Amino acid sequence: MNCPICGNDNPADAQFCGGCGANLISGEASVGTELPMVGFGEAISRGFRNYFNFNGRATRAEYWWWGLVIVLAGIVLAVVDTLTGKDIFGEVGLWVVQLVQLAVLVPSLALGARRLHDINRTGWWQLLLFVLLIGWIVLIVWAIKRGDKGPNKYGPGPRQATSTINKLLVITLIVFAGILLAFGIMFTSP
Repeated sequence: MNCPICGNDNPADAQFCGGCGANLISGEASVGTELPMVGFGEAISRGFRNYFNFNGRATRAEYWWWGLVIVLAGIVLAVVDTLTGKDIFGEVGLWVVQLVQLAVLVPSLALGARRLHDINRTGWWQLLLFVLLIGWIVLIVWAIKRGDKGPNKYGPGPRQATSTINKLLVITLIVFAGILLAFGIMFTSP
């Protein structure tokens, strides 16, 4: 479907033009219109949906909600360890923790790259993680910084209305919680 404002070719099911942000249904330009802030469930859904996607941009909310989930996963593992009375971080449980860390490593790096893209920096700046303290401070400051308004060389603004956003259920969180619960039950049985 071609945009009546800029002539950009868009997918047939798109509601907004990917080039100028115009509403393809009504033909009105929606430049400057921002989508609502990303919530907890949507941020986690996007994190797993964009598992290997190092392109595009991510909002601050998406980045920090994802960080919260990683912290909560660590807390859940510690609670399961405490409630079972077993040391799941021992021989058997160490691989569970490492599996969880491995499962969130790639999407965390991808999200970090997209977050840096939002402030017009390349994702390779994540290598600053290896520069102790100074690199961490720089990355935290950049993660807090508001993203560029409008499009930049990495794509349109993540809160700019450019296409239909699917509201999916956070199935991955439910599956993750089920796996943790299963491991908790497995370690409590005599």
